[in-house]
Amino acid sequence: MAQRGSLEEYRRKRDFSKTPEPAGGVASRPGELSFVVQKHAARRLHYDFRLELDGVLKSWAVTKGPSYDPGEKRLAVQTEDHPIDYGGFEGVIPKSEYGGGTVLLWDRGRWFPEGDPEEGLRKGKLKFRLEGEKLHGGWALVRMRGGEGRNWLLVKERDEAAREGVDILDEAPQSVASGRDLDAIADAPERVWHSDGRRFDPSGLPGAVAGDLPDRIEPQLATLVKEAPEGDEWLHEIKFDGYRAMARLEGGRARLFTRHGLDWTDKFGALAGALAHIVADRALVDGEVVVLDAHGASHFQALQEALSEGRTQALVYFAFDLLHLDGWDLREVPLERRKEALAAILPADQPAVRYSDHFEGRGPEVRRKACSFALEGVVSKRRDRPYRAGRGADWTKAKCLNRQEFVIVGFTPPQGARRGIGALLLGYHRNGKLLYAGKVGTGFSERTLEELRGRLEPLGVERPAVDNPPREARVTWVEPTLVAEVEFANWTREGALRHPSFQGLRFDKEPAEIVREASFPGAATADRQAKLEAAHLTHPDRVLWPRQGVTKRGLAAYYIEVAEWMLPHVVERAITLVRCPQGRHEECFYQRHATAGMPDSIGRVAVAGEKQPYLFVRDLDGLLALVQVGVLEIHTWGSRVDKPEAPDRLVFDLDPAPDVAWPRVVEAAREVRARLEDLGLRSFVKTTGGKGLHVVVPIDRGPGWDEIKAFTKAVSEALEADSPRRYTANMSKAKRNGRIYVDFLRNQWTATFIAPFSTRAKPGAPVAVPLSWEELDAGLHSDHFNVETILRRLAGLGDDPWAEMAEVRQTITAAARRNLGLG
Repeated sequence: MAQRGSLEEYRRKRDFSKTPEPAGGVASRPGELSFVVQKHAARRLHYDFRLELDGVLKSWAVTKGPSYDPGEKRLAVQTEDHPIDYGGFEGVIPKSEYGGGTVLLWDRGRWFPEGDPEEGLRKGKLKFRLEGEKLHGGWALVRMRGGEGRNWLLVKERDEAAREGVDILDEAPQSVASGRDLDAIADAPERVWHSDGRRFDPSGLPGAVAGDLPDRIEPQLATLVKEAPEGDEWLHEIKFDGYRAMARLEGGRARLFTRHGLDWTDKFGALAGALAHIVADRALVDGEVVVLDAHGASHFQALQEALSEGRTQALVYFAFDLLHLDGWDLREVPLERRKEALAAILPADQPAVRYSDHFEGRGPEVRRKACSFALEGVVSKRRDRPYRAGRGADWTKAKCLNRQEFVIVGFTPPQGARRGIGALLLGYHRNGKLLYAGKVGTGFSERTLEELRGRLEPLGVERPAVDNPPREARVTWVEPTLVAEVEFANWTREGALRHPSFQGLRFDKEPAEIVREASFPGAATADRQAKLEAAHLTHPDRVLWPRQGVTKRGLAAYYIEVAEWMLPHVVERAITLVRCPQGRHEECFYQRHATAGMPDSIGRVAVAGEKQPYLFVRDLDGLLALVQVGVLEIHTWGSRVDKPEAPDRLVFDLDPAPDVAWPRVVEAAREVRARLEDLGLRSFVKTTGGKGLHVVVPIDRGPGWDEIKAFTKAVSEALEADSPRRYTANMSKAKRNGRIYVDFLRNQWTATFIAPFSTRAKPGAPVAVPLSWEELDAGLHSDHFNVETILRRLAGLGDDPWAEMAEVRQTITAAARRNLGLG
């Protein structure tokens, strides 16, 4: 049995009649282990790193704070064990007391030891994984020799969470509990944040009124707008993609209710237990239940899958408002003060309960940034306003893509190998009538298709419920009792959805309340729809990416949407294709030459030395023809078909070994860019939809392929020579461990590279995406965007980040060649 921790030294150093710190006790708690990092402005600023173990918090004072850079080994001096309750402490310790100064709760979450943690501590090497709000991935504490065994090193493991060249301490200095910085905490020492039972007193808040805890409150709703508002009077929060839920705390028990008052406590499972740790006797909290992906973004489909599979431990509750606290009605309190009170009562040791932080002012900029990360949008709120039930102007929402709920009025049968259903027919209410809104046939997983069939078949009726039913053969009409959430690009002039994608069923909303939220007439809508119909796709409902439910029709609709961004980089270039006629989960093969049966809209070009002609596309019709023949990847030459021997684009393909963390790839791209600038060349960057990045250099046509290959090889070898432990120019995988392969072989006769905006035949339907250099970030991975989320990004972009590429006029100078030893 593990030896229990001791708090004797902790208590001996403190006078609890003078310090607000908790006295606590050795606690035995089942379940996962917690960790906290507290920023402590004592005699010297440091960070207290604490891991729950043996009923206490094992503690280290990290002088410079944790670093995401594996090369940074931070001194961590082991201190006395602290009580578990200390993990929720934030406030000011009197200067006369031990450790006097301001304490800020900088991070919190769960930790998972590798092997036996007691043995690791005893032997002086403790390896573990963190899942916090700021710190993630693998870490190690390694004991140093000397120093009475109290000196350790805190080191970040080399993994995908590592971020070289990024200071997380400067990037995210605020408290995860209150959103405050050290100065704000020091200026309000009476507002101490605890998780040990001490309560925030709401009686002094302006507008607070004594009253009983209500059973439920009608939620405040946001009004849809095209752009987030400007002005410092607005607070902007990330718009979540989940279920709105009120958390009602009373008698040590939390219950969760939907916006219509349905009790979903049992449905949300473990989440209610986490919310019961809110530091209050009675409270009513407004928030949203979500499931997060590896990048911290919420996805409604992932939430539905977690709920249907009973994985409630994956749920996270983001709290964004507080309406009642311990006998005080806070609805008349200004929003900003309500959020301060909310931050003060959320539990520090429950990673499933999080504070929804906000940005002040600069609404359009915040929305654009949210869209660039493929988030749903932003919700903007007046900071000085009370809480008002219903929809009004004090809360607004600006989306990256259009998204709303529709009533399901029917379905079509599946075709080919597809099971369940073919498409859903949708409707919405207006002036007492249910009107037809079109149909959605993409966005379904195979499991969802079967589930929908099972739910809809018993609801079958003879006549359609919509007033204006379409002339559609083989439709099964159903009672309008189910609600679907759908993402779409726009409305057609005829009042139908353009490029819709199914997101999931909504059981928290009533069919009678579903109306058309807004009208967004799009330019050239009829032309785009005509293009899709003119493609004459066979098996349009064939699922190409089963997990995402992306169909052949959906892929064609995607290329129609991105054509104006993509075509300048694809047309009139020889291409190599990856064809997966039955979808990415079935057999795929490469093709570079024309074969019998290829559509005429796909061009052919004779290439010297090749017996068969190569393929190329001239326009959107060619792109759609590629979809028809099952193409999931498009790789282009670095030259044009009118002069294939004269390249006009160079590519450095940065291919990391499996043990190289993504931040190092980002750093490598920036280093390649800087080296090229020294050689007089401007470059551009794009994600590949795979593991790495492409640095692309436009050049004037002139040098041949041999000269281009020699130049790019010299640049790659120079990188390896300067940093042999970080880079290699050798394609041998055996020599790549811990390094990034700078692939210059894309720059030779017949070689290709993935085209901008091309999809990849990989899980998740990822897309290769051009970026601006300013966007390149350690938090934005190469497979970050897919065929659905990329449209949000494009909607939030003001300008094409590669717009200037066509205007760049540059060549490889004699000075650049001499610099690389090429003579």
